[in-house]
Amino acid sequence: MAYLSKTLSRRTALKAAGAAVSLPFLDAMLPPMRGAVKPVHRFQAFYVPNGMAMEYWTPKGVGANFEIPPILEPLKAHKDKLLMFTGLKASWNYIHAGASGSFLTGTPRGGRNEIEIIADTSIDQILGKHFEGETQLGSLSMSLDPPANAGACTGNLSCAYLCTLSWRNATQPLPMEWNPRTVFEKLFGDSGTTDWAAREKRLVQHKSILDSVNDKLAGLRRELGPGDQRKLEEYTESVRDVERRIQMAEKQRDVELPSVDQPLGAPAVFEDHLALMMDLKLLAFRSDLTRVIAFMLAKEQSPRPYPQIGVNEAHHPLSHHNNQPELVDRMSKINKYHAQLFGKYVDRLAATPDGDGSLLDHMTILYGAGLSNSNGHSGVDLPQILVGGGAGTWKGGKHLVLADKPSQANLLLTILDKFGLPLEKVGGSNGKVLLDPITL
Repeated sequence: MAYLSKTLSRRTALKAAGAAVSLPFLDAMLPPMRGAVKPVHRFQAFYVPNGMAMEYWTPKGVGANFEIPPILEPLKAHKDKLLMFTGLKASWNYIHAGASGSFLTGTPRGGRNEIEIIADTSIDQILGKHFEGETQLGSLSMSLDPPANAGACTGNLSCAYLCTLSWRNATQPLPMEWNPRTVFEKLFGDSGTTDWAAREKRLVQHKSILDSVNDKLAGLRRELGPGDQRKLEEYTESVRDVERRIQMAEKQRDVELPSVDQPLGAPAVFEDHLALMMDLKLLAFRSDLTRVIAFMLAKEQSPRPYPQIGVNEAHHPLSHHNNQPELVDRMSKINKYHAQLFGKYVDRLAATPDGDGSLLDHMTILYGAGLSNSNGHSGVDLPQILVGGGAGTWKGGKHLVLADKPSQANLLLTILDKFGLPLEKVGGSNGKVLLDPITL
């Protein structure tokens, strides 16, 4: 790529006959420099519930000589961007709570009743903290199901485990946003549009309110005891985060955004709801408003049927199929349909230019479930894959058979390492998964 000594604004337009036509993204819009720009590495988790029909998931062949299994046929065009694993074991295998509760935390255990909630900081939050100085939102947590964070939903354990992937710390699960309107407001504020003039007006109003709040907090802090001061500090941290987001929004004022109006709410039709959320995710990544998204296609124990593909049974009961071939086959149709919906999103990432490549080239996506054969809540040979180009930090097009049967927490630790965050431990990890050579 050639770099000019003078750069063009990303808002440069050709004006003729009283009309302005926006230019596409050009090399000349990049800042002048002597070397190539290091691509931005983004992360997404894409979670599917209730395990997998493993007979239709496990690929034949190892290394680069593997066959795409039936469930993943919708991703066949991106085989070179797939890294499949056989041998991963669950970090915490305690029915459905352990499946989603450990997917991004790698925690080896959870609570013991509906009010004891224990996990670990999830890697999306670790990465979000890492990127928060560069993007308006450190991370986004999204789902297609409304939350149910109270009471017992799985065995004797809290519903919180089923309804989120994201954990701020060991005892604070984060809600997943299921309403597209709320997601839009997180990304662009409550002006109702992506238009900068309208957004800037609202930002000025918010700044004025925050200045007033900060003055009052400072005065209140002097009047409180130690316990209340700690609570106030937690609240103050939330205010600081809003301030940081406003500052980042002002820095990114020249980012060209397509004209999008705020959604009215969540569509009633599953596919329409998903399409809208996919649009928002793609827009968030394209605009560099965030580089980290955790997404649940559905919560664990989801009872959603799929008559649109000829499966009228509720998903969760069908997943307890007693290994009957005809029921496993119907289960595989749901799994393949999920992969088909995911595949459409991957197609769009691959078609979206980003620097010298595409968004898909510069992403690491963790796709899959937290259970394998859910008939017995199995945590053996977890159906999880990495999708993308990893911004050059790992290479796909392989099926790795992991002889040492590592914990899934080891894969999470490895993902962080690929983002330049070489931590010693995540959840119950005891090492890393070697991604580059074939492990037989």
